Parts: sequence; structure tokens; C-alpha cells
Amino acid sequence: MRDFHVHSNYSDGDFLRSMVRAAESAGLEGIGFADHCNVAAREGPELMRGLYGFNLDRTYERRRRGIERLRENFDIEVYDAVEMDYDPRDEAAIDEFLAEAGFDYAIGSVHEVDGKNVQIASHFAELDEAERDAVVDEYFDRLVALVESELFEIAAHADLIERTPPLRGRATTDHYRRVAQAFADSRTVPEINAGRALTDAEIVHPASEFLRVLREHDVSVTVGTDSHHPDEIPARADFLADFADEYGLEPVTASVLDR
Repeated sequence: MRDFHVHSNYSDGDFLRSMVRAAESAGLEGIGFADHCNVAAREGPELMRGLYGFNLDRTYERRRRGIERLRENFDIEVYDAVEMDYDPRDEAAIDEFLAEAGFDYAIGSVHEVDGKNVQIASHFAELDEAERDAVVDEYFDRLVALVESELFEIAAHADLIERTPPLRGRATTDHYRRVAQAFADSRTVPEINAGRALTDAEIVHPASEFLRVLREHDVSVTVGTDSHHPDEIPARADFLADFADEYGLEPVTASVLDR
């Protein structure tokens, strides 16, 4: 099994070597570092980069040298990847950066709607029912645009709004069918993401109904623990292996992503 979605100290995770050591100890055949990156020039994203230090667009060459050293020292595949914030306004900048950087693969994520992070419940707590539904509609509009952009090999946590109580449970089968059709027509594949699977919330991305619709459309999937710390990798990897067995999934391999 390969884990295509972990983070390192080049965004909001732990040291590269610690993460690789944990993956190797867990029996994984590969680990993919997909650190956060945003290349938007607008004031809001610039402010967030300053606050959180998500500067992989400036540091990826340094990280790449570290990854090359790890490949020499560990008997495990180590992938040089990126997780990019997606906004339709940034497609040209994203395309230019990915072409320049030459990562093994790129993950795209929709984290914001109208400048608000969809994981922060307080952003939506005061909205009425219709306004919350509108946020969900916009989230899936952006997700479809991400897939149709053909910029990314993987789309991360494709129903991220399920993490947020005011937005949870508002996605419909029609939303899922629209996204599934976009995936079916694209090279981009969604991931089975275990980032919240072992928490009290027990959230697996995609939700069971979403996964059913994806399978109905014969959409391939990949897997990612979305780990930020070494001690998260073993249990999340075991969960994903059991999840794949339970649902009869055969996640795509790295060779399929490289196309």
C-alpha cells in the first residue's frame, strides 16, 4: 500500500525523515509528501501564507533535495508532490507553477468558499438554512471546476464540508452525481482520505453515499492518510487497508497517476 497524501514541516506537518521512518515501520511501500501550497496573488491568500508559512512555491527545491537524500537512505518509495489550494481565478498561476516545479503528482483541494475556510464552523453558524445550502452548492461548483481544470492528478477530501457541523449532511445525491460525472470524464481521481476517520467524528472522505455514486460511475480512487505527524500514519494506514478490503477497492498505483 502507498500513502499519497501526508504533510511535512514544509507546511504543517512533522520532519520529512520522521514521517518516512513511520511509513516504513508501518509496512507501506510508498509515501507521498503533498505539502500545502497557494500561489494566488490576492491579499487574503497572501495574508494566510504569512500567518501559516505555507511557502512550498519558494521551498520546493530545498525539500526536493531532502527527499532525494531520503530515497538513498530508506527502502521505500518517496514521492515529491504538492497539495494546492484551488480557486478558478488562479488556474493560470497554478498551471505555470506546476509546469515549472515538475512534481511527481499534484493534489488539488477546495478549502474555501467566498474567502471562508469551509472547515471553520463559526463562519457558517449564523447563516440560515438557505444560505448554508448555497455554500454547499458553491463548494461543489468549485470541486467540479477543479476536476474539469485537468490541473491535478488527485482531488483531496472531495466532500470536505462534511467536517463542518453547520454544513454536514447538506450534500445531495445530485451533487455527488455531478461531481462523479466530472471525475469520470477527467484524468483526476478522488482519494479515500482518512484524516478524520479515527476521530470522534468518524468521518471518511468520501461519505458512503458519495462513494457509492463514484463506483456507479466507475471512478477510480487513490488513498491518503492526510497525516501530519508520524504517530498518525500506522493506524490510518491500517484503517485504509481495511476500508479498501471491506468495499472491494483496488486503489490506483503511482504509474496510473503519472500519465
